[in-house]
Amino acid sequence: MKPDALKKRLKRDRPMTTVTIRMPEDVIEDLKRIAPILGFSGYQPLARTYIGQGLRTDMERLENDTLSSLIDSLKRRGVGDDVIQAALNEVVKG
Repeated sequence: MKPDALKKRLKRDRPMTTVTIRMPEDVIEDLKRIAPILGFSGYQPLARTYIGQGLRTDMERLENDTLSSLIDSLKRRGVGDDVIQAALNEVVKG
């Protein structure tokens, strides 16, 4: 994830919306039990953390898969490794 996007995600005052989700009662009880042990104020912040972690992991994987596919495509078209690396460095450094 890009640093600017990550900074926005870490802001505490981000707009929130209410979501209703059905979950097994035992899962909720487990969340309630371990939330204070992990330092969370309740089970909902813990659930949001789990969802956020999974989402960031999948987004990073998908972004990396897309990037890898692009690099492979450029190589198949004869673009040299040095040109690809220079372009990647330019994007990363801004």
